[in-house]
Amino acid sequence: MCGIVGIASQRPVTDRKWLDVGCAAMMHRGPDDGGSWWSAKGNVGLAQRRLAIIDLSPGGHQPMHSDANHLSIVFNGEIYNYLDLRDLLKAKGHVFVTQSDTEVVLAAYAEWGTDCLAHLNGMFAIALYDHDKKLLFLARDRAGEKPLFYSVAGSELRFASELKALMADRAFRRAIDPTALDCYLMMGYVPGQDCILQGVRKLPPAHALTFSVANGETKVWRYWSMPPATMVDNHDDDALVDELEALLADSVRRQLVADVPVGVLLSGGVDSSLVTAMAARASSRVKTFTVGLQGHDKYDESRFARLVANHFGTEHIELEAGDTSPDILNLLARQYDEPIFDSSMVPTFLVSRLVRQHCTVALGGDGADEMFGGYEQHRRLLVLESRFGQVPLPVRKLGAAIGDMALPTGFRGRNWIRALGVDFETELPFVASHFVAGERRALMGSNWSTPGDEMVKTRVPPAQDMLQRASRMDFENYLPGDILVKVDRASMLASLEMRAPFLDFRIAEFAFANVPTRLKANFSERKILLKLLCKKVLPAEFNADRKQGFSVPLPAWLKAGPWRDLFLDVLLDKGCIFDRRTVNDLIEGHGGRRNNAERLFGLTIFELWRRAYEI
Repeated sequence: MCGIVGIASQRPVTDRKWLDVGCAAMMHRGPDDGGSWWSAKGNVGLAQRRLAIIDLSPGGHQPMHSDANHLSIVFNGEIYNYLDLRDLLKAKGHVFVTQSDTEVVLAAYAEWGTDCLAHLNGMFAIALYDHDKKLLFLARDRAGEKPLFYSVAGSELRFASELKALMADRAFRRAIDPTALDCYLMMGYVPGQDCILQGVRKLPPAHALTFSVANGETKVWRYWSMPPATMVDNHDDDALVDELEALLADSVRRQLVADVPVGVLLSGGVDSSLVTAMAARASSRVKTFTVGLQGHDKYDESRFARLVANHFGTEHIELEAGDTSPDILNLLARQYDEPIFDSSMVPTFLVSRLVRQHCTVALGGDGADEMFGGYEQHRRLLVLESRFGQVPLPVRKLGAAIGDMALPTGFRGRNWIRALGVDFETELPFVASHFVAGERRALMGSNWSTPGDEMVKTRVPPAQDMLQRASRMDFENYLPGDILVKVDRASMLASLEMRAPFLDFRIAEFAFANVPTRLKANFSERKILLKLLCKKVLPAEFNADRKQGFSVPLPAWLKAGPWRDLFLDVLLDKGCIFDRRTVNDLIEGHGGRRNNAERLFGLTIFELWRRAYEI
């Protein structure tokens, strides 16, 4: 795992100090090694911070070069099938001098060009310079586990794993993009290629880019797409369970490969328990970790994790996060240099920091909810459609409008009342909305433009049933925009590499092409196929219906005490960009039937981020 940064220009770069400063800003992503390189003409520069995982020798140093093929690369991530690819490429005549998967990526590009991406199974952000073609090649993994920001201005392109590396250049423009901010206030994150800063974009998941230093031409394309949704339910349930078992076992086996200690984050829930089961098959020595939050027994999952760990005989370590001070938000606001609303960034970082004391790589269960109908809203959408689908749409729209006007921000169930106004045949209710259009105007001013609603509509994937639309929407938006951002920044701040076996693209293709809706969720159950696999491989007393995950008691913290004090200090400060009266209403309205905790968290983290980077 690493942090990468670089520049490609049609002209020689005169100020080269920025590259090293930007690289140093990501020291947390790679404390083991670092390096930089400039082309002979001084118009291309690459730099990297390295967290050594595969081939710990100096042979894994980056930037890495292939003199024979005139290629240079900086690479962030892991290629899980690199040993198979290495053998294949050896058979084609390629010679390897290291044990690194980075060298395999260089050889794969030399053999197949940009089509090499079809051969890679892993999580990655790649920046490769082809000297002969005078072409910079960027690519990001299919699910979006590894980040990649870029900016094209004039005759040059700059890129980095984190925004802070680009902002290390004091001359870099720091202005908020209004459309991105509107999406942030609505969705809790900035989706797709958009970025919170004007002039910056994110390379979307499953996309690649080339930039020509000869003529300045930039080309972006998608190299992988989810398969069409299955609408023919002729699969045998047992066969699907067997296929999922085989795919997950192979993914976990590949992701256990490392030259450093590897562990599994075991919450005792369905996803992490299945990963643990497969890890125990692949290795006789598996380390598992569970973390409790001191003083909050409701959030303690140790007894559930202990059941699974004892069953599989893992080396199980129970950790305690201790007291959590709100001062941690200043640290996280600087680290999450494109902020998100998700308060679970706090426990995710605390967990990462504790686990890093024992291992360098950890496997988790991310991705299963999005692919296999794991969220409570997936079940509720089916109930909503069943109960109200026969009510004429104009009647439902009227009811939704009345509820929208009558109920205050944060009222529990309000978003579900608003969801009645959606065409269930083709659209998708956005029940995770933080602020509706009128509330965003109240926060930002009456002239504030609210394009977020239309942007969300354009991102809804085409599919014939509601759950297919919802799960695909989550996989393409919420997963890379929130969940994977949260995990990457929190774990990397602790210099811990997080891997997600469920996000193997073969499992994604299986989930979306082969698994029918009835095996994902129904009116009363979620993750139906995963639970069938649980019955096959987990102990009989395992509770497959429990759903907790890492979280903190933020609603309670905001009623009184230091967390509430911090939020008040930040959001009622005269320099805050959000309307003071609106913010005060959110604070005073928190409690009882109204829960504004996550909304207030998102506004606070945004303001702390803006202060930290002088935006």
